[in-house]
Amino acid sequence: MPEGREEGEEGGDSTFPEAPEEYDVIIVGGGAAGIGVGIALAHAGVLNFLIVDRGSVGSSFSSWPDETRFITPSFPSNSIGMLDLNSIAIGISPAFSMKVEHPTGSEYAAHLQDLADFFELPVSENTDVKNIEVNDGVFHVETEGSTLLAKNVIWAAGEFLYPRLEGFDGSELCRHTATVANYGDLEGDDFLIVGGYESGVDAAYHLAKRGKRVRLFDKGSPWGEGSSDPSVSLSTFSFERMRDGSFERNVELFPEIPVSSVKLVDEQYEVMTEDDRSFRSQVQPLLASGFEGSHKSVSHLFDQREDGFPLLSDQDESTIVPGMFLCGPSVRHDNHDFCFIYKFRQRFAIVAQTIASSLDIPTDEFVEAYRSWGMYLDDLSCCGQECLTC
Repeated sequence: MPEGREEGEEGGDSTFPEAPEEYDVIIVGGGAAGIGVGIALAHAGVLNFLIVDRGSVGSSFSSWPDETRFITPSFPSNSIGMLDLNSIAIGISPAFSMKVEHPTGSEYAAHLQDLADFFELPVSENTDVKNIEVNDGVFHVETEGSTLLAKNVIWAAGEFLYPRLEGFDGSELCRHTATVANYGDLEGDDFLIVGGYESGVDAAYHLAKRGKRVRLFDKGSPWGEGSSDPSVSLSTFSFERMRDGSFERNVELFPEIPVSSVKLVDEQYEVMTEDDRSFRSQVQPLLASGFEGSHKSVSHLFDQREDGFPLLSDQDESTIVPGMFLCGPSVRHDNHDFCFIYKFRQRFAIVAQTIASSLDIPTDEFVEAYRSWGMYLDDLSCCGQECLTC
């Protein structure tokens, strides 16, 4: 498929005209993981499926702050056999179609909608899943309006709409960065930010560019990590922005200083650290503490790892409920963290092949095509820091 062909093409209706009595697959979530694994299912020959989302396709990306961009760069490298890092489909390059290296959330949401249209994916928007149960081997997916039946369910609801709001006393007094629509709308000149990984640095950068004073706290030191794993250390995009003059002038870093509490004292917010220091500002502190993940909504369908993430088989399937799969940034295997698109997309075809095989659909050509694009990772032993594709 030519690079970028999906943008601007006519596609199918975003609704599913006539529901069957039972789907082969229901995908919960219309973000990068849901749309990506939906495309993989279609390529594998699994056509009786439905994608449901409580909002619209890509709505979690549309909810990003206006200024926030992808830290992972897009580049139209498909012609030399290297898939664009932000692509979720073989042969597709967001960079080619959008002409943007670091897209905004809204730009990427539009890209996902274009993909859904181009591949004529069956999508039911504004469909909020309330509960999922299994009866006699059939999944009952309960929504506000009806109960959908399926042989398999893929949970791909993502993380951004599930921010982590706890962690210390008084954290409810803070505002999570996920709720910020535009950093230019924030009033005040003196900001305290708790959490120094990507979203914390992003917030600090945009505030500093506006001349605001920022004090950035982190219990570790992501700015000094020597790891090559982007799940641990900051992206080069963030390091580059930290060298910006406005960042260096206006941002003060407090590494390895955990916050113990936040209080309101004399109409000021007081941030206390575990080394008994006090920092005050009249501006509500920002919380850049990451995300809980939507997988907790279906915890009854998965056994749990020690870190709280779902325990998965080698096919990203629940170990206790056959037919229940997980796709997206919450996928974990051993110490391997699939938190970015270019990581978790490599597991789409694993799930699609497993489901297709269960339906007696041949998958040899499908697997070969996805493997040739670096989109079929079945050997997790290569996923250390030195592994270039993981």
